[in-house]
Amino acid sequence: MKRSEQQTRRGFLRDSITAAAAVGAIHAAVRAESRAPASKKTWPITCRDVHLREVGEPDSWSAMKAVGVDGVEVLVELDGTCAHLFAPDRKFSIGTDDGIKALGDEFRRHGKRITAFCLMNQFDVRPERELEWVTKTAQAAAALGVPAIRLDVVPRKMKNPDEFLAFAIDTGRKIVEATKGLAVRFGVENHGSVTNRPEFTRKLFDGVGSKRFGLTLDTGNFYWFGHPLSKLYEIYAEFAPWVCHTHCKSIHYPEADRDRQREMGWEYGKYHCPVYEGDIDFGRVAAILQRADYANDLCIEDESLGKFPKEKHGEILKKEADFLRRL
Repeated sequence: MKRSEQQTRRGFLRDSITAAAAVGAIHAAVRAESRAPASKKTWPITCRDVHLREVGEPDSWSAMKAVGVDGVEVLVELDGTCAHLFAPDRKFSIGTDDGIKALGDEFRRHGKRITAFCLMNQFDVRPERELEWVTKTAQAAAALGVPAIRLDVVPRKMKNPDEFLAFAIDTGRKIVEATKGLAVRFGVENHGSVTNRPEFTRKLFDGVGSKRFGLTLDTGNFYWFGHPLSKLYEIYAEFAPWVCHTHCKSIHYPEADRDRQREMGWEYGKYHCPVYEGDIDFGRVAAILQRADYANDLCIEDESLGKFPKEKHGEILKKEADFLRRL
C-alpha cells in the first residue's frame, strides 16, 4: 500500500473513532440529562383536603396516611377557618396566632405538610376584603412554611373581558406589593371560562410582572375547556415556569374526540376519571415541570369520585397517589 493511501486510511480511521466517541459522549450526556431530574426532584404527593373525609378515617392525618399522601392543599375560608380538616375533638383555623401555631404543631406531629392554601376569591365583588384576606393568609403561610396560595381569578360581576383583565392585573400587583418580603407565591388556577384561555392568562402574568404571581396548574381544566389533547402539552410547557402548585386530574374521552376542539365542559360528567385512567400523559407533564425546575407538589383533585361507590373512594385515591409517586 502506498504511503498516501496509508495516511488516508489512518486519517479515516482516526476521524471515525473521533466521531464515534463524540456520538457516544452525546448519547451519554442525553442519558445523564434524562436521569438528572429524577435525582434532583422529589415532589410531595398530596391531595385536596376535601377528599379526606371520603376515606372513612377518624381524622385528617389518619386519612392522609391511609391514602399514602405526604400532605394536603388546605381550603381557607374568609374568617380563616380550615373547614375540611377534621379531628374528633377540635377545629382548625389560621385566623389567630394561636390557631396558626396549633395547626403547624399538628402537622409536624404527624409528619405531614401543607403544600398550598386554597382561597375561593371574589375579587371584583369585595376587592378590599379580598386583599386583606389574601394578605393575612400569606402571613400565615409564611409562618407555617406553606409555599403557595391558590387564587380564584374569575369575573363574578364584571362582564367586559378587557375591563376584567385590567382589574385582575391591578389586583395581582396589589397582592404582590402587600405581601412583599414573604416567601410565598400565588397560583391563579386555570379555571372556568377566563383563565383557561392562554391569551388571557399570558397577559395577566406579563401585566403583573412578578414570578411570585403565577399559576396553579390544573391539568384537567385546560382539557375540560376544550383544548385538543396534543395542544395541552404546548400550553403546559409555556406556563411551566409560572407554576407554583398543581391540581392533577384527567378525563378519558373517546379517541375521536381527544384531539379536536370541543365546546367548554363537553361531556365532562360522563368522561372525567382518576388520573391513572385518563388521556393526559402525566409522564410528559412531569418532564415539562422538571425542565422548568418546578419545586412543589403533585396534588390530586379527583372530581370523578362520585361516580364510584363511597367505600371505594379511599382505594381510588391511594391508587392515584401511587401512580403519581411512580413518576
